[in-house]
Amino acid sequence: MNLISPRVLKGFRDILPDSERVRRALTDRLESAFRQFGYVPIDTPTLEYTEVLLGKGGGETDKQIFRFQDHGGRDVALRFDLTVPFARYMAAHLNELYTPFRRYHIGKAYRGENTQRGRYREFVQCDFDIVGVDSVSADADILLTVVEAFRAIGIERIELRVAHRGLFSRFLGHLGAGEQSAEVLRTVDKLRKVGVETTKNDLVALVGDAKAAQVVEFITAGGEYDEVIRRLEELAGGPGIDSDRVRRTIGAVVEAGAGKNIIYDPTITRGLDYYTGIVFETFLPELPDIGSVCSGGRYNDLASLYTKQELPGVGGSVGLDRLLAALEQLERTPEAGPAADVLVFCLDDSLVGWYHSLARTLRNSGLTCEVYPATRKLAQQFGYAEKKGVPLAVICGPDEHAEGRINCKDLRNRESFDAAGPDEAARMLRARLGAE
Repeated sequence: MNLISPRVLKGFRDILPDSERVRRALTDRLESAFRQFGYVPIDTPTLEYTEVLLGKGGGETDKQIFRFQDHGGRDVALRFDLTVPFARYMAAHLNELYTPFRRYHIGKAYRGENTQRGRYREFVQCDFDIVGVDSVSADADILLTVVEAFRAIGIERIELRVAHRGLFSRFLGHLGAGEQSAEVLRTVDKLRKVGVETTKNDLVALVGDAKAAQVVEFITAGGEYDEVIRRLEELAGGPGIDSDRVRRTIGAVVEAGAGKNIIYDPTITRGLDYYTGIVFETFLPELPDIGSVCSGGRYNDLASLYTKQELPGVGGSVGLDRLLAALEQLERTPEAGPAADVLVFCLDDSLVGWYHSLARTLRNSGLTCEVYPATRKLAQQFGYAEKKGVPLAVICGPDEHAEGRINCKDLRNRESFDAAGPDEAARMLRARLGAE
């Protein structure tokens, strides 16, 4: 029999326990931040009908989708993000839900793109959205969620770069380049990757020299947010609903105490076609080369593909893998804690039932506990505990059991202590962990 090579596809990964525990610790903190804002969890299928996913993705995303026929000959695809499936979800379950509806969703998505540090073909996204209302408050709420989510994982310094797709589109219409707006927006969206000169050359090819120069003037406007918006209004033909909306949204965020994180950046356009209003990307000043670690915006027309009822929405998405790569580089990955608090050593097969009874008592006291599943040498069981990072052990053989004595050991400093029975062992072990 020929052995099959245990390999994985390019852009896909196996995650070892220590790494996965760190990932779970990170998602736990993000979930806690989302719940503080009233978001509730949902889930959707990984596989969807292709027509559902391709309805509004647009541009590069359609080319990167994993698409195939299933055994029934149906045209299906793996979800490339969590936003489009959410729009389908809302349309399908509208009568069972309520609006405004706040959800968060942490799950895998798939894109057939080139892999790089923190960017894979299978990746985890952490999404949060408010659907069913189009308001300044909802837009500001999403931006404040970003700030608090990063604070929850120990990052205070972020640059939340905000813009408005409607203002940019109005400018292009005023310029006479409205018909090329989708291509112009996607071109500007790549500016951070290719630079200003390449972007300008690409814009010249799209709209000509004179209009390209004005687009470059628009996207390079700088200064305080009020100053930038005022200049963009001038270039777009004057004040409008769009500029008023983004000004009020940022003003609300500033008043809520998060103004130091906000920058108005007209180069932020987001490449996906479904965005209609405010858009944003989040950067870490300490790691400017890692790119955006959280992005999103308003998408008032997305659900119109699946229902006639209006379902305006706004949301954001944290790229977990890229964020983890950044935290590793900054040496700020969250503490995952031990795999278990206590390991009950197995010294005699006749005591297996008692070992499990003791472990149950320890678990009922609030400790996490496992029983070593075989009678092996002490050195092997100590080595197992060390590899798993278990801080405490219970080592009890026939003699200790006959005496009613439970020997406990702090594996961090090799200090031993005895307990008279399971309940006292639980109290002493908890005290060692600082739980009492």
